[in-house]
This record gives sequence, C-alpha cells and structure tokens, in this order.
Amino acid sequence: MDDDPSPAGARRDAALDVRVSSLVGRLPLSRVRVAAIAGQVLRGERCRAAILTVTFVGNREIARLHRTHLRQDGPTDIITFQHASPGRGAPLVGDVYIAPAVARGHARDAGCSWREELARLTIHGVLHALGWEHPDGAGRTRSAMWRRQERWLGRLHQDGAW
Repeated sequence: MDDDPSPAGARRDAALDVRVSSLVGRLPLSRVRVAAIAGQVLRGERCRAAILTVTFVGNREIARLHRTHLRQDGPTDIITFQHASPGRGAPLVGDVYIAPAVARGHARDAGCSWREELARLTIHGVLHALGWEHPDGAGRTRSAMWRRQERWLGRLHQDGAW
C-alpha cells in the first residue's frame, strides 16, 4: 500500500490489506482515511484477514459495472463484489466501487456532507464484502445492515476517522 493508514506508533495489521484508488480526482476524504475506515470496520467485525480494494470511479464506469453485473441501467452510488468470504485461513477478498458524483447528490438530498456520505459508503461496501445484505427499496434503511452501518458511522465520526 502506498499510504499507511495506521496512526503513528500503531502496529499495522499485515493480514488486512486495504488499497484505495481514485479514478476521478480529489475527494473530501483522503485515500489514507478511506483505508483507515475500512480497516477499522474489518477489525471491528472480527475479520482476521482481508484483501480489499476501494476504488472511486466516474458515473460512466459505475453505470457499466451496474449494467454488466447487476443488469440494471444507469449509475448507482456503490457496487461491492465479494470474491471470497473469510474462512479457515482464507482471507476475505473483495472490491468496492464508489461513484462520488452520485454520492454527492445523495448527500445533498439527505442534508449531510459529501465527506459523511463517502464515509458511509465505505462502511456500506465493507459490510457487503463481509456478507451483510439489505432489501432494496424502502426497507433498506430499516434493515439490520443499515443500522449497523449507521452505528459504525457514528462511532468512527466520534473517533475522528472522518
């Protein structure tokens, strides 16, 4: 990883490899902060080993992924792929794709900051990679996954992670 997300003096957990990239330029959360958020959630959810990428992409790319893999048209805010679930000695392997432009619109509609929404989506993607699911539609925000995500968001905000 080109940026070490661990605080100064902390032992970096070599079994959790989180790599963050942006194909869309500057964002209100640094790659280091995104990696730290993902790592904290992985550790907090008792994931012992993971290889996880978080990639920020443009609307065209997220729409392509949405169509190719989910058979739905148009851009979405996040898509997560779990390639391997954690098991005996096997790491979690997954990819999270986030569309910052879509996230910015959702933040505006929800009355929160873009920074908060990107942190929320990072947590959301990690939880999906870990196997958490939620229903589509109105039930999404009442699901156990959503409540867990919001608890993480509050905890990490309180700790100054974002």
